[in-house]
Amino acid sequence: MVKFSCMLVLSLSMSNAFAMDDAAILEQGRKLFQTDADPACAICHTLADAGTKGKIGPVLDVLKPSEERVLNALKNGKGGMPPFVDHLTVDQMKILAKYVSTVTGGNNP
Repeated sequence: MVKFSCMLVLSLSMSNAFAMDDAAILEQGRKLFQTDADPACAICHTLADAGTKGKIGPVLDVLKPSEERVLNALKNGKGGMPPFVDHLTVDQMKILAKYVSTVTGGNNP
């Protein structure tokens, strides 16, 4: 019984740690989207979670891009969007991709 209780407490505390990590990633992604990317994604894109109303790029809440699609656009550019490889680290691009795909319910490849 003690062994089961310890395992339960450990698993609950681990899931809280992962939830905090996810929250931190999403907060970092939001900040990158709003202001910290150069140029900021918010200039061109509308995204409800970020409170942005860009008029140039697609409305991301409608597009619902997958994490892979966002990462590809950040690395290679897309349409009028420039690549961000000289402006963001690989980790920052991954955080942004995770953020956008998560808050939009992204599932479109």
